[in-house]
Amino acid sequence: MEIKILVSEIIGTMLLILLGDGVVANVLLGKTKGNGGGWIVITWAWGLAVFVGVYASVALGGFAHLNPAVTVGLMVAGNAVALQYWPFFLVGEFVGAALGAFLVWLHYFPHWAATTDAGLKLAVFATGPAIRNTVLNLVSEIIGTFALMFGILAIPATFTLPGAITVGLLVVVIGLALGGTTGYAINPNRDLGPRIMHAILPIPGKGGSDWGYSWIPVVGPIVGAAFAAILWGVLPK
Repeated sequence: MEIKILVSEIIGTMLLILLGDGVVANVLLGKTKGNGGGWIVITWAWGLAVFVGVYASVALGGFAHLNPAVTVGLMVAGNAVALQYWPFFLVGEFVGAALGAFLVWLHYFPHWAATTDAGLKLAVFATGPAIRNTVLNLVSEIIGTFALMFGILAIPATFTLPGAITVGLLVVVIGLALGGTTGYAINPNRDLGPRIMHAILPIPGKGGSDWGYSWIPVVGPIVGAAFAAILWGVLPK
């Protein structure tokens, strides 16, 4: 079970980040065919990336957390699998995110040099605030991930469509409704693993990796997921 969870989380999260960061690269980097595609393209592609990652992980016999905040939220909610195997979930998620970011870098290799704005290059790998305010940026990530985690906990009791579709649509609406403040990480490894890859990969003219902000898309999602799990546990159902 440990190896199955580890491998399924690596593959699922790798596909999530490959496709999610990939659409950001396609929209933002210079001389791509998708350059300037805009926010709607990004938010919908991220939702579809979740869909693909979830299906791949489940097909490999895993549980498709793909997100340390989801793992923590399920632990708070008392999920037995998350409580027993959390180290394998977390390691798999981190490794998969780093691999996915590496593949995005490789796939768009000539476009890094064709992009002059260092901030756009960082945005492919990591989130950042539209208006920098530490407290409110943290609150935004808490609220966005609260919505994600609460929806994930509610879906098994209510959905009629496959879970991967409903979670993907949930991510789309979070991006459209709440993503404009911080870029809606709502997943520590949407940000941390790729940000590390931004720091270590040879990207021409990349600038700094904004480590001063990096804790917000890690702490905020974990807090938001924990709050959602606590509320879900006390509400009458």
